[in-house]
Amino acid sequence: MLVGLDVGTSGLKAIAVDPESGEVRATATHEYPLHTPRPGWAEQDGADFLSATEKALAEIASALGEDAKRVIGIGLSGQMHSAMLLDEKRQLVRRAILWCDTRTTDACRTITDRLGTAGLAETVGNAALEGFTLPKLVWLKRHEPEVYARVCSVVMPKDYVALALTGELGTEVSDASGTLAFEPGNKRWSPTVLDALEISRSLFPDVGESTSLAGALRPALAERVGLPAGIPVARGAADNAAGAVGLGVVRPGIGMASVGTSGVIFAPTPRFEVDRQLRLHSFCHAVPGRYYVMGVMLAAGGALRWYRDVLCAEAMTEAKRTGGDPYERIVADAERAAVGAGGLIFLPYIMGERTPHNDANARASFVGMTARTTKSDFSRSVIEGITFGLADSIELMRSLDNPPELRELRVTGGGAKSPFWRQLMADVFGLTISTTSSTEGPAFGAAMLGGVAAGVFDDVDQAADSLVEVIDRVEPDQERHERYAEVHVIYRRLYDDLSARFSDLAASSEAESGLSE
Repeated sequence: MLVGLDVGTSGLKAIAVDPESGEVRATATHEYPLHTPRPGWAEQDGADFLSATEKALAEIASALGEDAKRVIGIGLSGQMHSAMLLDEKRQLVRRAILWCDTRTTDACRTITDRLGTAGLAETVGNAALEGFTLPKLVWLKRHEPEVYARVCSVVMPKDYVALALTGELGTEVSDASGTLAFEPGNKRWSPTVLDALEISRSLFPDVGESTSLAGALRPALAERVGLPAGIPVARGAADNAAGAVGLGVVRPGIGMASVGTSGVIFAPTPRFEVDRQLRLHSFCHAVPGRYYVMGVMLAAGGALRWYRDVLCAEAMTEAKRTGGDPYERIVADAERAAVGAGGLIFLPYIMGERTPHNDANARASFVGMTARTTKSDFSRSVIEGITFGLADSIELMRSLDNPPELRELRVTGGGAKSPFWRQLMADVFGLTISTTSSTEGPAFGAAMLGGVAAGVFDDVDQAADSLVEVIDRVEPDQERHERYAEVHVIYRRLYDDLSARFSDLAASSEAESGLSE
C-alpha cells in the first residue's frame, strides 16, 4: 500500500493506493484556516499542517485496518512557493507566507532591476512574480529584519511536513524551481541571484530528485498514527508536477490542461527550455532528468463561476429548485450557440492575467454584442474565451526555440467533467483531449513517487504505465479548429487594442477608491 499526502492551501489530503491495481483504498481530508492580517496578505500556521497530517494519517490507518501494516511507501506534494521560515532549532519563526500573498510587489521590482529580464532568463528561467519564494525573503529582510535575522532555513510546506515525518530537512527540484533562487537548468541554488540580493545560500537546504528519499517515518509518530515505523518517505513534488505524474503526464508528447479556479497548461520537455520574455514558467519535473514549461491563466473556472453568480440567476434558481447543477444548465445553453458565439468574444481577465500578459490591470470584457446576440451566445463565449486563454499558453510554447512536443492533453479539474467542453478544447487546441482513471490529483502523484522511492516501481514512467489508464479520448474536428483559429487571432488582438484602456480603468478605480476612504 502507498500513501500520498498533498499539503494544499485549503487543507491536507491523504490517500492510500493499491500499487498493483491503482485503486484508491482510503482517503482523508482535513482543512485548516487561511489568515489574512492585511489586504493582499495570505498566511498559514505550520502547526496546522502538522496537526492535519497526523489526523489524516491516523484516519487512513484506521480505514485500512490490518492493511495499514502493508503501507510500504509515502510520498508528498504541496502548494508551491509558500515560505516556511525556520530558526537554528528548526522551529518556525513566523507563519508561512503563501503563494497567493501579494505584499511583495516592490521586492519583485528590486529583483528585476538588479538582474534584468535577460539575467533572470539566463539563471532561474522565470519572472520575478509576487507569489514566488525569493521575493518574500526580500520583503522580510526589509520589513521584519528582526525575524529575518532568526531565519536559518527556508523550505516549502511539504518539506516542513517531511521534516516532521522523518526528522530530516531537505527539498527537491520541482519545488526548488519555484523559489526564484534555484537554477533548474543547473540544479543548484543560484549564486548569481543570491549574491545580487545579498541573501545567504545557507538558508536553502540540500536538493534531491522528487523520487529520492527524504527519510523514514519516525517511530514515535508512526505509533501515534497507527502505521509501521521506518516507512520510506519520498521527497515528493510541487503540486503541479505531482498532479501531472498522477495523470501520467511524464513524457514529452503528452501534456496536462487543468481547468480549476485557475487554468494551467503543462508540457514536459527533455531539456530546460526558457521563454526569453518570461511569459511561461520553466521548472524541473518530478521525473528525474525531465523538465516542463507551464502557462497559468488566473481565472478559468473562476471566470465561469463569476458568470454563473452574476449573470445566470435563472440557472441558479432552477438548480436550487430541482437539486441540479447550474453549470450543466450553462453548458447546455452554450451548446445551442454556434461556433464563435455569434461574433461575441469574452476576455476572461476578471483577476488580471498572468500568461501571456503578466498584466494585473487586465480586465474582463464582452466584445461584439449586437441586437442578435442571445443568452446562449453569452454562455458559449465565456467557455470559448476561457479556452482561448488556455490556448494562448499553447501558442507561446509553440513559439519557443525548441517547442515541446504536444500530441495530447490530459485534462483535469471541473472543465474535464463536461463532454462539450472537452470537445471544444480539442477543436480550439487542435489536439487530442483525454481523461484518465486517476482523479485524486497531486495526492495520487505523490503516492506514485512514494512507490518509486520505496522500490515498488523502477521509475516514474513504470509507475505511470502501471497505475494510470486513459478512459476517454476526444479528437479535434478540423473544420471547427480552422474556424476557431480565426476567432483566436481576433481574441489575441483585442487585448492589444484594449490594454491601454485597461490601465486607464485601473488608475481610475484606484483614484475612486481613494476618494471613498
